[in-house]
Amino acid sequence: MFYYLLVAVYVLVCFFLLLSILLQQGRAGDIASAFGGSSSQTVFGARTGATMLTRATTILAALFMIGSIGLAIAWQKGPTSVVSGVNAPAAPTAPATPPATPPAAPVKK
Repeated sequence: MFYYLLVAVYVLVCFFLLLSILLQQGRAGDIASAFGGSSSQTVFGARTGATMLTRATTILAALFMIGSIGLAIAWQKGPTSVVSGVNAPAAPTAPATPPATPPAAPVKK
């Protein structure tokens, strides 16, 4: 159960890390400059948004690395096989011997 919770949190961290990287402003400007809008305004201001996104990216990147190490450790201690709880089939038994034939009745002459 703990392993699956760790995987779910890890997937969320990966998703938010992806978003934070894609939302950051590039060196040449943001996405609006690619479509001709060279003077676009950001929601958080010119410097505040970049600082907040940079901090979020740094924190999420650290959580990504810690999560990957945690998953690697949890995977080593996890189950070794999908059928680990199933009992092995019983060993084959020796074939049954046919019943002994009764002695033949004496032939009367």
